[in-house]
Amino acid sequence: MERDDVVLVGLDGSAASLHALDWAAEEAATHGWGLQLVCAYSLPSFTAASLDGGYAALDDTAIQQGARAVLAEASARVHGFGIPVTATVQTGDAAGVLVDLSHHVRMAVVGTRGRGGFADRLLGTVSSALPAHAHCPTVVVPLREGGRALADDAVLPAVKPVRRIVVGVDGSPQAERALRFALAEAQAWGAEVHAVAGVPASSLSGMLAWLPDTVDHDQVLKDVGEGLDVVVDRALADYRGVEVRRYALDGGGAELLTEFSVATDLIVVGSRGRGGFAGLLLGSTSQAVLHHSECPVMVVTNRCGPQKQA
Repeated sequence: MERDDVVLVGLDGSAASLHALDWAAEEAATHGWGLQLVCAYSLPSFTAASLDGGYAALDDTAIQQGARAVLAEASARVHGFGIPVTATVQTGDAAGVLVDLSHHVRMAVVGTRGRGGFADRLLGTVSSALPAHAHCPTVVVPLREGGRALADDAVLPAVKPVRRIVVGVDGSPQAERALRFALAEAQAWGAEVHAVAGVPASSLSGMLAWLPDTVDHDQVLKDVGEGLDVVVDRALADYRGVEVRRYALDGGGAELLTEFSVATDLIVVGSRGRGGFAGLLLGSTSQAVLHHSECPVMVVTNRCGPQKQA
């Protein structure tokens, strides 16, 4: 599929979406891409019909004007980057609109306050639904600083250049695809990659109850490390010059990646993205990292296809 060299950004006028826009603009400028800004809205379901069974008329002029104002502010905000920018108002569910548009772009970027808890886990939220269903990599940019979520009226933190990328690698095809996208980002930014494979001690101890006595924790970590080397070396054949550090560590993938996010500029994770209810929830690792990461998280699913070579 041919894709436009643009980064799709979902905007709603919130501080979180403007922070995501700042990150997306830096990303687009680094790759030499453009920006496609979208503000989508849907009318409340109860306005579709009146109580007597007829249809109620609703003038959405004010809503459209508000959406256009959001896009005008966003366009002005990124004017200094000197990159192509398009801006459109779309009607419909925001997540659904962005998923449809993701067929034709290189990347989608949205913001979230990253508070965690029940509110951020609702199935309808864009930052949860879009990464699961997008047809391109999705980057979720949390509005956090110093380990805490920022208020909507807070001064937005500056976007940090991507110098350190951490990618989770577990031997699956999804993780290998994520690794390749991480390497492509590293090439564009001049960043180094840290490939992390986690071996949860609790799961391992359960396996060791029936594995031969000769199999121990250290040996399993060594074997995982050797497998990680194979995967990384295979991917590096297409991305010469990228420095990759490899870690086979004791711990769960989500826990390790979240810990790394404190001192990292971008986390990259793979997810099966199978669709339906399971796909909407993403995998347990990608879901947990999205909710707790201190830095932007790129989610790469099966739908994303192969990474375009530089």
